[in-house]
Amino acid sequence: MKKFTVLALALLLVVAFTVPASAVENIFGGYWRTRFFQQRNFEGDNGTEAKDIVAVDTRTRLFYTAKLNDNLKLVTAFEMDSAWGTAPNAPGVTGPTAIGTTGKVPGGSYGRTGTDANAIEIKHLYADFNVGPVNMIVGAQPFKLARGFISDEDGVGMKAIWKVNEGLYLPFIWQKMYDGNDGYPDPAGKADGTRLDIDMYIFTPIIMLSKDIKINPYYVFAHSQDGTLFSTVAPAFGVGTFNNINIHMAGIDFDGKFGAASAWFTGIMQFGSADLAATGVEVDAGGYLVAAGGKFDLGKADIHGQIFYASGDDDGVTDKKIDAFIVTASNYYYWAEILGHGIFDEQVPTGSIGYRSSNILAANVGATFKPMDKLKISADLWYAKLAEDNTFGEDKLGLETDVVVSYQLVEGLTLDVVGAYLFAGDAVSADGKNNTDPYEFGTRLSLSF
Repeated sequence: MKKFTVLALALLLVVAFTVPASAVENIFGGYWRTRFFQQRNFEGDNGTEAKDIVAVDTRTRLFYTAKLNDNLKLVTAFEMDSAWGTAPNAPGVTGPTAIGTTGKVPGGSYGRTGTDANAIEIKHLYADFNVGPVNMIVGAQPFKLARGFISDEDGVGMKAIWKVNEGLYLPFIWQKMYDGNDGYPDPAGKADGTRLDIDMYIFTPIIMLSKDIKINPYYVFAHSQDGTLFSTVAPAFGVGTFNNINIHMAGIDFDGKFGAASAWFTGIMQFGSADLAATGVEVDAGGYLVAAGGKFDLGKADIHGQIFYASGDDDGVTDKKIDAFIVTASNYYYWAEILGHGIFDEQVPTGSIGYRSSNILAANVGATFKPMDKLKISADLWYAKLAEDNTFGEDKLGLETDVVVSYQLVEGLTLDVVGAYLFAGDAVSADGKNNTDPYEFGTRLSLSF
């Protein structure tokens, strides 16, 4: 895979610099950030430091688009991650000891003396073309649905977006989340020799009622003949492999702007069924999620807030029903700095669901101030609890305070200073008895072009 990535990058650069300028328009862009941060007491138990982190890491993304004409372009994006001090070409590892962009250094890091490493990843590689009124996007690309409550991740698949008119778009999407029938050894294969497969089929109309009001209903069919129920569900669920998974999700997003105020809403219901692999017993899906938020613009300041609830499960599948909101492998909804995988998204405290929105109730109120053009200050207060008690009979995650100060050092380069403290409840622990409060502090330098 490393050799393929390097070869792909080399071929694209050759094409970019050898094809005549009149035949193709070359568009370059990118993003870079370096974070200096520490996270303390995330394990939730007094006297241990298993999840304490002091780290520096860098992420770089390079974008190249070859625009052949108004109806055809090839879009690519490469990513390079470096955990400062990590050995070059070390095997990819996960967890706090790996520090570097959510605990992974896929092909080794260039973060130690010598710097050399095979650490180039392909993020996007897709063809974007128009066939009449239909826009087709085929290949490795971003997938986002329901603000991230269902999907906000790169993946492989196809989109067909029919532009009916300026106020109505009809996207049909197929995302191939996993396919074990690729001829390669399947580490997640089962004892009977079958291989895992997961597909999502999505229809998500976009309806513009006006320039300020948008409605986005959607229907998702998630299917796996032999597989697991995507990623994780509510902590209380705790059951493993399923067969014949047929999960349906129906939901709607609303976004509106009304003068100085703006508001949004998301609602999702799940239904369908899956068979327990161990017993063959069919269980029904019945999870749901509701979320709402808004902002009031005061010129040099704003007041904002949100609340979301994702159902949990208090009895596993003893009632032959999955009451918890099922999250997919591409579910990423970032919220609080500590509890919700914020700017320093390396980890969350023991007991928190992080960006996997299941079995959670969270509410936020905050304000943003802009005393000058180059300076922005945001302060937020979060309250969170589990929708259903964990295995220790606890549900309180706690009250979190976040402060983010952003300043433009020079044109194009931004410095963020972040501080967060969680007044933790007893659900933030490995034994139901919290003894310490998690906190974090750090800075981030970032630029994009």
